[in-house]
Amino acid sequence: MANPSSTAGVILAGGRSSRMGSNKALLPYRGGRFIEAIYRQFCEIFPEVLVVTNSPEQYDFLPCRKVADLHTGGGALAGVHAGLFHAAASAAFVVACDMPYLNPNLVRHMAGLTGEADVVVAESPHGVEPLHAIYGKNCLEAMDSALLSGRRRIVSFFTGLKVRTVPRAEVARFDPDFLSFSNINTPEEYYRLRQAERAEIAMPASARM
Repeated sequence: MANPSSTAGVILAGGRSSRMGSNKALLPYRGGRFIEAIYRQFCEIFPEVLVVTNSPEQYDFLPCRKVADLHTGGGALAGVHAGLFHAAASAAFVVACDMPYLNPNLVRHMAGLTGEADVVVAESPHGVEPLHAIYGKNCLEAMDSALLSGRRRIVSFFTGLKVRTVPRAEVARFDPDFLSFSNINTPEEYYRLRQAERAEIAMPASARM
């Protein structure tokens, strides 16, 4: 079984956030920003953390390497490729910048499976989650081929590689509510998230048990 020390944490911060109207990564969250919450969690698990962005100056407050896409205009797949390419580790755990409810135990569990496959990807009730997944360096050639041929869906390069899906039942052992895959795309979703968190904070401790 592999160890998280052989895996880098990669945060994709290159989306256009068109539906949100502003950069999701920089939205206020728990006294900081969305991306800071993810960065702090990754720093506790992985020895190396990278942010993939074509606007590195926006993330000067994060003391880690910022790397740019090698395939411009390639969407999320180009971001996954860039993070994996630049990582010093042999694999990269990749997440989006708007997923603040990552479960550290699930992340560690998945990192421990990297010796079993080229790709380790979690499954939620909505299907596989390629932006909550680990990619080994063996994936780079297949990613390059997909991007050069115009295929931008992340799963488009999975064919021919060894993929270890972490099924819903296995995910639920660590995250029964599948909160790890919660993200925000619109101002309304962001508002609901903040309202729910404020309601939880205001709730008496006895009611939360």
